[in-house]
Amino acid sequence: MTINSDTGQGKRKITILGATGSIGESTIDIILSHPELYQVVALTGGRNVKRLIEISKKLNPTFVALADESSLDDLKEGLSGLKIECDAGPEAILRAASLPCDMTISAIVGFAGLEPTLKALDACSILALANKESLVCAGELVTKKAAANSVTLLPMDSEHNAIYQALNGEKIAHVEKVILTASGGPFRAWEKNKIAAATAQDALKHPNWSMGAKITIDSATLMNKGLEIIEAHHLFPVKPDQLDVIVHPQSIIHGMVAFIDGAVLAELGTPDMRTPIAHCMAHPNRVSTSVKPLNLAEIGTLTFEKPDTEKFPMLKLALQALREGDVATNLLNAANEVAVEGFLKGHFGFYDMSTLVERTLEKGARQFCNSRGIHSFEQANEIDTFARKTALNLFKSAA
Repeated sequence: MTINSDTGQGKRKITILGATGSIGESTIDIILSHPELYQVVALTGGRNVKRLIEISKKLNPTFVALADESSLDDLKEGLSGLKIECDAGPEAILRAASLPCDMTISAIVGFAGLEPTLKALDACSILALANKESLVCAGELVTKKAAANSVTLLPMDSEHNAIYQALNGEKIAHVEKVILTASGGPFRAWEKNKIAAATAQDALKHPNWSMGAKITIDSATLMNKGLEIIEAHHLFPVKPDQLDVIVHPQSIIHGMVAFIDGAVLAELGTPDMRTPIAHCMAHPNRVSTSVKPLNLAEIGTLTFEKPDTEKFPMLKLALQALREGDVATNLLNAANEVAVEGFLKGHFGFYDMSTLVERTLEKGARQFCNSRGIHSFEQANEIDTFARKTALNLFKSAA
């Protein structure tokens, strides 16, 4: 579908799963800048009922769903008098994902986004994926269902979106390496002993990007880059040893593709998620944004360095899990979610997180040693549940 106000083909109908998060907010900014191009079918939110009400009044969707059932009365009261149906709870989120639309923005954080993403693949023609955990936890399941339903998968993460653009018109057989860049997070230049004493507040001070708390902590540990490498393996048909990470503190180059003839294509831009989001939302066209234009002369210098997996062992664990397959990457994700939550609450130290993930992977490998891939949501959920219980028990034992 071509979206252009001059084509006469009408507005692109969009559902936003995770409308109150940072990705959702940036998506909404683009919709409000181009109301002639988009019509919102459904919105979902987690617990921020006040913000969901505000967004709904601006975008006038057909249906609104809140994950937190206890706030349903507040949601109904806030939207009373408007022709907007609303509901709350897990089934309401799945219903929102199941409503027919042209494009679904999958931006629910964590494993919680997997089932809605799978439901959306039955309802939309384009899935713009910002929920990397869907591919980390059940990559083969998601990509096979997308292919079976002829759904176009568009990567919304800045790194994967950059690679998608660099690969445009190229043959995969000509690819030597797919390279994801990492900012290095707030602790890139810190000594290991100082990192060990870092608090959650220290980790939340990302130097370049404005993101939610969970993703910001993952950036500080470099787990975010590990999850993105796993995601890239499922998005682009290259082998694990063709995937690489390089630390680029300025966050101007978001991704690169090296080809067999020595050429390297890169996508550059100001570190602002509205750029990759706009690319997906307007695909195959482009729309203007209010993103600050890139001024390379002002920036002056772009630098690069290898990631330090001794200071940041989460990246090493993610690469190990990728080599072991979908079961291991599912275990990795669940244990990491538990670890990040514990760190944010002050229960864990910085390096306790990687210890917890590593020990959960070891126990999961023994528990699921006969499993070959993940073929259903129920199987993915079973592995996720085991990993969370294991990680929590390991924490309690250590405490």
